[in-house]
Amino acid sequence: MILSMKNNHLSVQFSEIKSRIIHAQNQAYKSINQELILLYWDVGKYVFEKLKSSEWGEKTILQLADYLTNQILGIKGFSVRGLYRMRQFYASYKDFPIVTPLVTQINWTHNLIIFSRCKEPAEREFYIKLCIRENLSKRDLERKINTMVFERTKLGNVIVDALPITSHESITDTFKDSYIFEFLNLPEPYKEKDLQMALISEMKNFILELGNDFLFIGEEYRVSVGNKDFRIDLLFYHRELHCLVAFDLKTEEFKPEHLGKISFYLEALDRDVKKTHEKPSIGVILCNQKDSTVVEYAMSRHISPTLIADYTMRLPDRTLLQDKWKSIIQSKE
Repeated sequence: MILSMKNNHLSVQFSEIKSRIIHAQNQAYKSINQELILLYWDVGKYVFEKLKSSEWGEKTILQLADYLTNQILGIKGFSVRGLYRMRQFYASYKDFPIVTPLVTQINWTHNLIIFSRCKEPAEREFYIKLCIRENLSKRDLERKINTMVFERTKLGNVIVDALPITSHESITDTFKDSYIFEFLNLPEPYKEKDLQMALISEMKNFILELGNDFLFIGEEYRVSVGNKDFRIDLLFYHRELHCLVAFDLKTEEFKPEHLGKISFYLEALDRDVKKTHEKPSIGVILCNQKDSTVVEYAMSRHISPTLIADYTMRLPDRTLLQDKWKSIIQSKE
């Protein structure tokens, strides 16, 4: 009995220390996030004013993006698209001082979703306050926008401050935004994706071992469409084919929508990443099924039959890819 009471007492003390650690983490993430959002605001304002005065043009923004990439090694988020997003961010709120203090209380991904999808100032303010009050995840925020929560709340004459508060022990996940880790040049914590990342890494090594034709570009390579970011599992450049090759790796059975998804990626690559002298990008989908492994090639519908035949002949043999993907997955089971 005495031992049990002692253990309970220790448990309470340990819990207090845990709570202090979590609180310190929350404060640290909040502080870093605030600095990042303020930086994006300042850069956005600078770019906005330079473009407005016609002192800068689109070419200057491209030069700035290249300069920052070369001068600050490892810095991300300051691509041409990123700089224009910062400009849009500033332009969206510069005339609404009541909102500007609030934007630093949510992460950049949430801000992107709100200022790109919500057109009315009142709607933006509503979702910002809702994110702060309920600690919304990205998925929750998108779902609320899709289901028109603002419009329904407005019709019901309910203000956001009157909505119920959702209690959270820890809010660190809200601020573990990929932009924070990229800005600090830190590895992003992928606890839930450790297995997937291990699979991707092994497949990357295998493709590089096939010969000198494949040049590695990146894992989880980010492409942007509108104000949304997507990640390609593996991206290579094929020296002989003179094109980008994107690999989409699945541990699930093949579905028709997988082809649509990678075709979507290819369009983004051809628009934003492919050089003018390079050929259209290729996609390779690998899926694991119960009795077999599926390999599908995805190519632009504008590619000629001759080029398709050339691509197919020079890409790795399907059977070789099937066997390797199957063995990689089995080794992790």
